[in-house]
Amino acid sequence: MLLNDIVETSRRVGEVSGRLAKIEQLAGCLRRAVADEIDIAVAWLSGELRQGRIGIGYAALREAMSDTAAPTPSLTLGDVNAALDHVSQTRGSGSGAERLRLLRELFAGATRDEQEFLVRLMLGELRQGALEGLMIEAVARAAEIPVAEIRRAVMLTGSIAPVARAALAEGTAGLARFAIQLLRPLRPMLAQTADVVTDALARLPQAGFEY
Repeated sequence: MLLNDIVETSRRVGEVSGRLAKIEQLAGCLRRAVADEIDIAVAWLSGELRQGRIGIGYAALREAMSDTAAPTPSLTLGDVNAALDHVSQTRGSGSGAERLRLLRELFAGATRDEQEFLVRLMLGELRQGALEGLMIEAVARAAEIPVAEIRRAVMLTGSIAPVARAALAEGTAGLARFAIQLLRPLRPMLAQTADVVTDALARLPQAGFEY
């Protein structure tokens, strides 16, 4: 998948106001991603940089942008993610100049729209309305899996990206491996009440009680 596919999907999601329309745009994009691209696509469409903070500020990013842009899209998600990995792993003396050089090299192969998208993504300013709740529903729509199953897997694993990859690449069977693990916190979720203890236990495969 090309970076431009993510850029265009992000633009369309930002332009529509309806929740269902946003979900359909996201789901359509996710359906086109191959297994190795899914977690990247989910992160970027959610406005998150997989590498976290890479130590580059606004002024440096603007400086890294080329005076000219690529005439046509050619960068793949894998290309860009690998370049950002390289930037984030650059440490030590002279690392600032080296990160700037790597970003210049990346931006030189990007169209103007792609450059602007990457700058906003790296600054955490990509707000097109694709919040996690919408992304969970988009993953469910793209994988044709009930949204409750996606929500449960996200609650158990704490992150939507691996759940999206499993759901889209393997279907319901891929979600079966997500389970409670010792020392891995559960994501907060809305609780439901049960009338009696036996009703609660019927809904939960495992349970613990406290006074």
